[in-house]
This record gives sequence, C-alpha cells and structure tokens, in this order.
Amino acid sequence: MNGFSYLLDGYRRFRNNDWPRQHDRWAELREGQSPQVMVIACSDSRVDPAQIFDVSPGEIFVVRNVANLVPPFEEGGGRHGVSAALEFAVTQLEVPHIVVMGHGSCGGCQAALSRRFHNAPEGEGGFIAHWVDMLDDARDRIVTEYGDGEEGTRALELETVRISLMNLRSFRFVADRVSNGTLSLHGAYFAIRDGILHLMGEDGAFAPA
Repeated sequence: MNGFSYLLDGYRRFRNNDWPRQHDRWAELREGQSPQVMVIACSDSRVDPAQIFDVSPGEIFVVRNVANLVPPFEEGGGRHGVSAALEFAVTQLEVPHIVVMGHGSCGGCQAALSRRFHNAPEGEGGFIAHWVDMLDDARDRIVTEYGDGEEGTRALELETVRISLMNLRSFRFVADRVSNGTLSLHGAYFAIRDGILHLMGEDGAFAPA
C-alpha cells in the first residue's frame, strides 16, 4: 500500500461524503475559528484526539508532539512551537479549556525510561533525547519505585500529564486566567489496550471517564 496514495483516497472520500454533509459547518469556518478546547496530545498515530473525542471540524485546537509534553516557560533560546501554539490558543482564541492527554504504549515515555537515545547525535535520536529529558527527574523516581518495565512505563505515561499541567502554569497568561476562572486545565489518559479514557482528579489520580 502506497501511503500517500492511501491519503489521497481518503481525501476523495472526505470530499465526496463528509464535505457536502457538513457544508454549512465549513461555510461557518471560512469566517474563522472559535474552538472551546485546546488539546495537547502525543504525535502517536494511534491517538487522534478528534477521533477519540468524536468532534467536528473547528471544535478543538490541537497540538501534538512526542509524549504530549509542555515545556516550562522560558525566554530566548530555540524555536518554541508548543509555547507559540499555547499563546495563540489562550490569548488570541481565548479557549476556556486545555486538556493534556497522555496515552498507553507511548514510545516517547519508553525512550525516556530506557534512555536508549542518551548521548545520541541529532538525527540519530538526539532530538528525541533532548525533548524527553524533561522527564528525567520523574523517570528516576519512577524507576526507583516501579522499575523500568510495564508498570514503570505506565507510571511515567501518567506523570507526563501531571508534568505538562504543572508546566502550563509557568506561563503567566495561563496562570492568570486559571486564577480568575476563565481557563480550566484538565488531565486525561487514553488506554489504547481497552479504549478507555481516564480523567485526572484534583488529587492527581486517574479514574475512568
């Protein structure tokens, strides 16, 4: 199967079926977008937020990256893709909700746990290693408590959500809106194995939705 041809086949199905079915919706979206939720999710091909939450075009503003991570606020340095998307969603689109969604069988968490790309040059795993090193402190605690097997991997997958939510609050424009009640932050975890979505409570624990 040719991957690109497969995409074009999908486009034709969309153009012939979904586009006319939602023509009025697309007409509205020509004037702009006003999503109510920003979702920060993993780039993993198995966890598409639009599919999991069964939403229509224009309903969620999505950022995806390895291990659904939000870096802490920092000035200068390199390119800030997640920070730019966050700034746009919060200060320009004024979304009232942000959801950080982790997931099971996360390759980014497995890379962080195993440190398989540690000291690898860029282009051979170095970019991945430098991205997931945001999890180093959590990784050390989790390996000590759970080991580096399946139990440790799941614990780190859940911890990525907590870390990203904590880092979100390091952005003043997020913290101010959370404080005044115009923005709510939510944690979620999608278990690929059984298709169950878990939500994080105020105590940091996760339970099925």
